Amino acid sequence: MIALKEISSIADLKTFVKFPFDLYKDSEQWVPPLISEEVRSFDKSKNPVFRDADARFFLAYKGGKIAGRVVVIINWLEVKDQGIGKVRFGWFDFIDDKAVSAALLNKVQEIGLQNQLKFMEGPLGFSNLDKVGVLIEGFDSPGTMITWYNYPYYKDHYESFGLKVEKTYLESRFSLNHTDPDHYKRIQQVIKARYSLRTVNFSKTKDIMPWADRMFELFQKTYIKLSSFVPISKLQIEYFKQKYLKFINPEYIKFVLDKDDQLVAFAIVMPSYSEAMKKARGRLFPFGIFHLNKARVKSKGVLFYLIGIHPDYQNKGITAMIIYEFAQIFNKKGVLNCYRSPELEDNLAIQQMWKYFKPEVYKRRCTYKLPLHCAE
Repeated sequence: MIALKEISSIADLKTFVKFPFDLYKDSEQWVPPLISEEVRSFDKSKNPVFRDADARFFLAYKGGKIAGRVVVIINWLEVKDQGIGKVRFGWFDFIDDKAVSAALLNKVQEIGLQNQLKFMEGPLGFSNLDKVGVLIEGFDSPGTMITWYNYPYYKDHYESFGLKVEKTYLESRFSLNHTDPDHYKRIQQVIKARYSLRTVNFSKTKDIMPWADRMFELFQKTYIKLSSFVPISKLQIEYFKQKYLKFINPEYIKFVLDKDDQLVAFAIVMPSYSEAMKKARGRLFPFGIFHLNKARVKSKGVLFYLIGIHPDYQNKGITAMIIYEFAQIFNKKGVLNCYRSPELEDNLAIQQMWKYFKPEVYKRRCTYKLPLHCAE
């Protein structure tokens, strides 16, 4: 017998966040989140995403023990402004028991039908800045701070319920050993001269903050045509600035400006926090903050978190400028391994940007969809 419990209190949200710590306790690849940060993101009084979205949190119990969890999300900007009748679901974890996963998916379906929505899709967060997709390939590689990890059996549970693959995301990695610094030095010099561009580098986080709004504005312009894109409000942007910029080494943010000092491109790279997060075990104190701060400046791997290029400057070699600037700092710090965050398989423009680095696709993940009018 599977029992579902809807939760809302901070104490219950902590229980919700901690469930994967038990589920993945024997997994070397799973990277735990920071419990306090995860709970804060679910706190409706603190996260401005709840001004435009509704979320309901459910725990599944089997034999009196927690056996699964899910967040059911309706992003009203997506539903009302974009006319996309989608109920999202995310943070979807469960033991290898199809009665448990089915009970949680039935709840997603029920809420979608109650709100007269047309289909359910997940796993997804609230927006494009959240985690996305269930892992279907690459289980032997560690997760990252900005992705979900899951066991191989998840895929079978989705498909047994009748869900079909909707979108596929690729995660790639490459080594700077595959790059020729002189090649990129020459290209970036030509691009700078041809389009009257210049790069801006940073050494202090406080110097980045005045640019943050312009950066997120450009992010929206870059990705607005993608089928998965949902606009991000100014309040959400402010929230993400406070949430993520503190984890980023300011030397790992690069801007490209035109002759009028307008931002035309940016890239944000995060140090690899995977090992530090595992050592922190979900807590900043007493020792988690030490491991994270050490990784922030000494990690030998980096994750390309966000990159944005104005549509007018795409396919004009701007990436060469950005990579050249990163190569200088990476060489100084001994960074060799670069990882890319999940990118849509059909986003050919972003794939073209990286082709000269000979990237290796080492993970695939998908979102799954089920039309609600024909669900059983």
